[in-house]
Amino acid sequence: MVSRGWTGQPGGSATIVPETVAAPALEVSKLAFAYPDGHQALFGVDLRVDRGERVAVLGPNGAGKTTFALHLNGVLGGGSGSISIAGLEVRKQNLREIRRRVGLVFQDPDDQLFCPTVAEDVAFGPRNFGLSDVDARVLKALSAVGMESVADRSPLHLSGGQRRRVALASVLACSPEILVLDEPSANLEPVARRELAELLLSLAPTMLMVTHDLPFALQICPRSVLIDDGVVVADGPTREILADSALLSRHRLELPYGFRLD
Repeated sequence: MVSRGWTGQPGGSATIVPETVAAPALEVSKLAFAYPDGHQALFGVDLRVDRGERVAVLGPNGAGKTTFALHLNGVLGGGSGSISIAGLEVRKQNLREIRRRVGLVFQDPDDQLFCPTVAEDVAFGPRNFGLSDVDARVLKALSAVGMESVADRSPLHLSGGQRRRVALASVLACSPEILVLDEPSANLEPVARRELAELLLSLAPTMLMVTHDLPFALQICPRSVLIDDGVVVADGPTREILADSALLSRHRLELPYGFRLD
């Protein structure tokens, strides 16, 4: 795949809440959350991500990773602690702007694509947020993911890897400050996985990637945080975390058989 890049700069927009220039891209403090059935999923997560960082969020099933990701643009809320995106706190009165700033790409693209054509799906976000130059945004976003040739096709007629790229384009069209990706490499065949890796490495926005795919995390994200039982148990260079076999074993993670870090 040719690297086309994406600057993240809007081509005109509705009224936008100004960013706090000195603020990090993401700051989370003492985030705790319990579901209505009483299950406590997060027990006090602290995390700071600077602008331009690519950070993997690792952890076993049930660790709280997806619950954490869904808090970043207000899909989940009502717990304790605080989250801010470029200085803007995630709270009810700010949700419209927060959801423009945080581009959440779900694990299953079928949860994100629902319009008759690819172009309509990519245009949905910018139109919903009242952004200008929608057609230009759609073209730029589809070009960034190498999917401009399928603009008039139904997403239902695309491969899994193609649908995942269209889902990514649908959030890129809103010029997000942060991309949050939930298991982006899941169920992809090797060629589609490689193409997705090349695409993600070409993008400029700050990136938070929830994944079980440890080699993919190493390829994309220089830094990783490991979450288990609702707390951050490790935060550091991805290679160092993956080289700590005792740490991985304690938290029910392991590299694929035969995979070498050198």
